[in-house]
Amino acid sequence: MSPLETTAVGLALAYIALAMRQSRLCWVAAIISAAIYIAIFTEVKLYMEAGLQLVYIAMAVMGWIFWGRDDSAEALAVTTRPLQFHLIAIAGIAIASAGTGFLLSHFTDAARPYVDSTTTMAAIVCTWMVTRKILENWLYWIVINCVSVWLFMDRGLDLTSGLFVLYAVLSVVGYFTWRRSLLQQT
Repeated sequence: MSPLETTAVGLALAYIALAMRQSRLCWVAAIISAAIYIAIFTEVKLYMEAGLQLVYIAMAVMGWIFWGRDDSAEALAVTTRPLQFHLIAIAGIAIASAGTGFLLSHFTDAARPYVDSTTTMAAIVCTWMVTRKILENWLYWIVINCVSVWLFMDRGLDLTSGLFVLYAVLSVVGYFTWRRSLLQQT
């Protein structure tokens, strides 16, 4: 555990706590945490996770814009999507993961290229879902976070692995919090 990893974890926790409350400030914490994690993941040869942090930064900017002001009438509402949307999303994740996993396994010294690719591709889709306040994002995150616990333990990132255990639990809480918000909207 380094001070850098500790800082990244603290900011990542701030991100999820603020996102659960639908506070626009979550995106500021996300940007700073992701910037720190670029260095951390590069050092442990999780290249897809490092690249994912760049996507997180871009998505955080989108989230900041899409969510609008927290206290305004134009703040984005929680929505849901039909099963067909999720089947297409999962198929896309699987195809992209197979392709990037293959490339990483044949052309880099990446650790766990297929797992790294799968969690990364799924996280990209889910982060976009968060920027649009799609309720089901939390269900995807439960699975991604559980797999990520093993991946980060495997790479010796114990604090980050612990963060993802907490993320898995908070994803359950986030789902029910946003679901309650969705029901109050209708």
